[in-house]
Amino acid sequence: MTETLSAAQARRIALAAQGFTRARPTSASARHVHRVMDRLGVLQIDSVNVFARSHYLPLFSRLGSYDPALLDRVFLARTTHYVEYLAHEATFIPLEDWPLWRFRMDDFRRRWAGEDSWMSSNARTLRWVQDELRSRGPLRPADLRADAPRERGTWWDWDDVKLALEHLWRTGDVAISGRKGFERTYALAENVIPDAIRAREVPRAEAIRTLISRAARSSGVATQSDLADYYRIRDRAAIAQSLQELTDAGELIPVQVRSWERGGRPLPAWRHRDAVLPRRVDAAAVLTPFDPVVWFRDRALRAFEFDYRIEIYVPAEKRRYGYYSLPVLVGDRIVARVDLKADRARSTLQVQSAWWEPQARPEDAEPIARELALAASWQGLEHVSVSGWGDASDAVHRALVGLGGGSVLRHVHVSERTP
Repeated sequence: MTETLSAAQARRIALAAQGFTRARPTSASARHVHRVMDRLGVLQIDSVNVFARSHYLPLFSRLGSYDPALLDRVFLARTTHYVEYLAHEATFIPLEDWPLWRFRMDDFRRRWAGEDSWMSSNARTLRWVQDELRSRGPLRPADLRADAPRERGTWWDWDDVKLALEHLWRTGDVAISGRKGFERTYALAENVIPDAIRAREVPRAEAIRTLISRAARSSGVATQSDLADYYRIRDRAAIAQSLQELTDAGELIPVQVRSWERGGRPLPAWRHRDAVLPRRVDAAAVLTPFDPVVWFRDRALRAFEFDYRIEIYVPAEKRRYGYYSLPVLVGDRIVARVDLKADRARSTLQVQSAWWEPQARPEDAEPIARELALAASWQGLEHVSVSGWGDASDAVHRALVGLGGGSVLRHVHVSERTP
């Protein structure tokens, strides 16, 4: 018989799979970072820096107030265990996983191999970029721009040089060797990926099966579309074959989740055999829009009743929740969203808006306040201010004030309400 789960049980399984049932460490170390990455599989990178860059937030959500320099040391050092690739969008992935993505690299290469393709018409640019990396070692795009030959015509148009780097990265000829600030440094893949790893051959079907297995482990319980989106795999036939093989092997267990439906019919779902169903989830966390818990909007709506849209590209006068509203998790529910901005000149975490979700409860204001105070402290900010925009702003401000001189607010002052 197919196992049946309630929606609440599915949420708790999903959050446990993402590491939200583990206690936060008193002092996070590289070991804790690796443990989070083992849970997530990937860490999505994003440039928006209104509060903190997105890839720093999943660690904060799970580990609490860690030193952001720890992430830089773990992910960006020359001896790193990780490298960047398009494993969802641009993400950090384990270095040893590079061969798993050969099928995607090959897909890019085939897609751009035609006579009329950009790579064919810009072969000279591609050769020059590779020759520069081979002779000079890792380079920033600015380094190439400074030294590009000055010739007439469009061949040395700077956009072509940037595109060449990105194309070569997608096809696996070039790898990201590090970052200076947020600017990437590129190198030939052979100078970043150890020979033994690059030499490994993983057949396409095996790679997709492995990634679907990992997506299932990271998701706990998921539909086929959830698993496909986790690593942005679009080969439906390969996904279906992987699901069948993993089910036959007993790694995936078919389940039905109440209310997970489409057109009035239950959506097929699978639970990973290692997934744990905790009795409760006691976590509280501010999430990035690119956290695996919410990055697939269909799953966020289905599993958490959270209808999410990032409003960065929405005109200011038409925004409902704010420029970069962040989901807030309390227990096994997403109960609110807050639009945060770090005003470093005034050493203030600005809560520019705060909104309740339908599943919120009055007692949720206090854990939200504690997370906001912790977020300010994590970013080295001395104050928290709350605007009057949003139906949760009054309760959040009262809760912040109510924390008083407790340990959470020892180094953070709650400002008077802002308009």
